[in-house]
Amino acid sequence: MASEATLKQVLERLAKSLSTLENAVEMRLEHEGDFAEAEEEVQRMNMDRRKLAQELDASEGRAERLEAANKEVSRRLVAAMESIRTVLDR
Repeated sequence: MASEATLKQVLERLAKSLSTLENAVEMRLEHEGDFAEAEEEVQRMNMDRRKLAQELDASEGRAERLEAANKEVSRRLVAAMESIRTVLDR
């Protein structure tokens, strides 16, 4: 009878240990799933950052071209105004 009680206790402890192990595995899988989701989000953010960096570079290039065009237009306007003054002064 003592060996039956001991066997029953051992089986109960084994069942409890297995249950604890199953819970730990489930928690680990949930955490790994959360980690995978976070990693995917970081990858999406990096792709967005690269895209935004490319758009910024393109915008900066366009701004530089517009600034150069603005300076050229300004130079031409000054030259035209000087030509008009010269003609009016005659």
